[in-house]
Amino acid sequence: MSRLLTRAAIAAVAAASAIGAAAQDQELRLPPGAIAKLPVVAAGAGTSGLAAIETRVLAGDPTKAGPYTISIRVPPNTRIAAHTHKDARSAVVAEGLWHFGYGAVADPAKSLPLPAGSYYTEPAGDPHFAWTGPEGATVHITGIGPSDTHYTSNAKRKDSK
Repeated sequence: MSRLLTRAAIAAVAAASAIGAAAQDQELRLPPGAIAKLPVVAAGAGTSGLAAIETRVLAGDPTKAGPYTISIRVPPNTRIAAHTHKDARSAVVAEGLWHFGYGAVADPAKSLPLPAGSYYTEPAGDPHFAWTGPEGATVHITGIGPSDTHYTSNAKRKDSK
């Protein structure tokens, strides 16, 4: 069952990545092993800014106008405080268990556990937060850049790992 969910997640990400690839006029196929070999980029536009999170750009560039897809590998027991992005984004959980919620305060009671194969959205300007348990998670996020990240006034980034 887990393999089926992982394959579903990869298929969904491939479809989302196709948007970015089409914008670049290039063919792109990235099996999980190829994604893992992509360079980790600094925590920048559209990321939480947490150094512990590995971010890889799959397609496009989140700092520039146009479609992009990033992959984030979030270590176990990491909390990402409530924040917003100026662009609307959609995401697929590729591996692990990702706890995701909406709101200006990171309230675990308002989050939903999303296993591999799950899909969710991050509407533009809509505060949201996330956290991982003991296994961590990998999430593929697609948006139309340029992206950014702004923590809510109620968020305490120091609470994040």
